[in-house]
Amino acid sequence: MKKWFWRVLLAVGFLALGVWVWTLVFPTPERVIRKRLIELAKCATVKGNEAPLAVLLNSQKLGGFFTADAEISLDVPGRPQQVLSGRDNLIQASMQFRPAVGSLQVEFYDIIVTVAPDKTTAEANLTLVARFAGERDKIVQELKLRMNKAEGTWQIYRLETVKTLSLL
Repeated sequence: MKKWFWRVLLAVGFLALGVWVWTLVFPTPERVIRKRLIELAKCATVKGNEAPLAVLLNSQKLGGFFTADAEISLDVPGRPQQVLSGRDNLIQASMQFRPAVGSLQVEFYDIIVTVAPDKTTAEANLTLVARFAGERDKIVQELKLRMNKAEGTWQIYRLETVKTLSLL
C-alpha cells in the first residue's frame, strides 16, 4: 500500500511539473499580451535627465510596440488631446516629449485581454496610472487597445482613451 501511494504521488508530481513547464514554454496569447503591455509601461516610463542617445533608443523601443500604421488617440482630462497616426509620428513625439517632461512613472493595472477566435487579433482594456515628477496628483485613465500579431509579436494598431464618466 505504501509503495502504491508513493508511486501515485510521484506520478502526480511529474505530471504537475510537466504542465508547469508546458505553460512556461508555450504561454497563452493572453499571458504573452499582458507581459508585453507591462514591458510597454516600463518603456513609456521616463527617468529624469535622459541622455540624447537614451532618448533616441527608448523612443525607438517604444515604437516597436506599435504597427507602422498605428492610430493613437489620448484624451486625458486636464491635458491637451493627442492624436498620432503611424509609428514614425509616435517615435518623433516621444523624442520631443521625453526630454521636456523630466520624469514620468507609467503603470498599467486591471489588464483584461480578449483574444479573437482566429488568434491573430486581440483587444485589451486596462487602467493607466501615470505620475509626473513634482506633481501630487496621478493621472488615472482607462485605455482600450486593439492589437494584432504582426512581425511575430503582438503589436498595437489602435490605442484610445475610454470615456468612463460624462457630464449630463
